[in-house]
Amino acid sequence: MHQQRKLDHLRICLDKDPQFTKLTAGLERYHFVHQALPEIALAEVQLSCRLLGKVLRAPLIISSMTGGTQEAEAINLNLAEAAQQLGVAMGVGSLRAALEDPSLAHTYQVRRVAPDILLLANLGAVQLNYEYDPEECYRAVEMIDADGLILHLNPLQECLQRDGNTDFSSLLGRIEEVCDRLQVPVVVKEVGWGISDRVAEMLAGAGVAAIDVAGAGGTSWSEVEGHRASEEKWGRVAQAFAEWGIPTAESIRMVRQGAPGMTIIGSGGIRSGVDVAKVIALGADAAGMAAPFLEPATVSSSAVRAKLEELVAELRIAMFCVGITDVEQLRDTPLLRETE
Repeated sequence: MHQQRKLDHLRICLDKDPQFTKLTAGLERYHFVHQALPEIALAEVQLSCRLLGKVLRAPLIISSMTGGTQEAEAINLNLAEAAQQLGVAMGVGSLRAALEDPSLAHTYQVRRVAPDILLLANLGAVQLNYEYDPEECYRAVEMIDADGLILHLNPLQECLQRDGNTDFSSLLGRIEEVCDRLQVPVVVKEVGWGISDRVAEMLAGAGVAAIDVAGAGGTSWSEVEGHRASEEKWGRVAQAFAEWGIPTAESIRMVRQGAPGMTIIGSGGIRSGVDVAKVIALGADAAGMAAPFLEPATVSSSAVRAKLEELVAELRIAMFCVGITDVEQLRDTPLLRETE
């Protein structure tokens, strides 16, 4: 069942391009004040940063996408090989399938091509209210030799799935227990509807190491589940939520407010290196992207690498054109303005 669902998700994302149609990530509301005299050389721009204890050569994460099928294995290896070559981070798709059927573990195991990257395992947080406890979380991390664990929050998606896991009651305490018990950092992320200031404050109190906002404005999982719906009624229910969620730009600002010291990953509708620069200037420590890499990952690692190089070049030029030489300065720049 998990394998079929993962295949469905992959095929829909590749074939249907299920993006939000009206709601955007909100980044178009912001612009950098161009500096015609930047007073630096392009070669001086340094993109390296630290994230969750590891040095990245650019503040980029290839966000969690897939695993658990043969097609997914090829995609994950292509993503990981490119991440290794460019020195960026990567998350894998939910490891639930491999925990339930260990013969699928190899579809997530990428260390053979990416020994040095910041690699994050991934499980649905709601599973902690069903069959999982910190032991399964530990197994997921060990299974792929990960540096940390993503627990994803997807209440709307679970409601739209047939037989979805919809008991999110008292989940915060279970997340806290995982944070206490695991020796590696725990990241909590949405899957595309954003994290509010209230939720950020709750997660900070539970001890999470980072929050990935995964805001609205990119891939719409209500659209994806609408395409999967076996009954017209559920297709219409999914459609009612087509424009639901907190846009990425707004979610980053809310998380900064709710959890001021929190490490933030800005994702959801990030499509260019200029977008990456904007989310960092809004207060994120790094930017996450999935959709832009999916199609290249079905081709080869060099196709993923080419896309990464494009994004890195755009980010570097954006920083140069506002006279900024490192990522820390970019986070504090007064040169990102909200359009009136």
